[in-house]
Amino acid sequence: MQNSYVYILSNKNDNVLYIGVTSNIVKRVYEHKNKLVEGFTEKYNIEKLVYYEIFDDIELAIEREKQLKNWHKDWKRNLITSFNEEWKGLYNEISKL
Repeated sequence: MQNSYVYILSNKNDNVLYIGVTSNIVKRVYEHKNKLVEGFTEKYNIEKLVYYEIFDDIELAIEREKQLKNWHKDWKRNLITSFNEEWKGLYNEISKL
């Protein structure tokens, strides 16, 4: 069974957030980092992975993505900080998954 992921990306200054869902987090974050995804993340230079969750079921991941997108920005920031206190980029960590 393939894992699914909900992830949050930020820009260099950590003031813009993007939430997404994918079945291949390494590939997807690579695409964002290298501006291969047109749209919001490209426009606002959002490329730093700061948070992720792993799911066994894509439907649960999609449900969680929708939930997080409805959260207030402060709630999202607190979630990220509880997971990644320094808001460091996590791409190298996930590339080992």
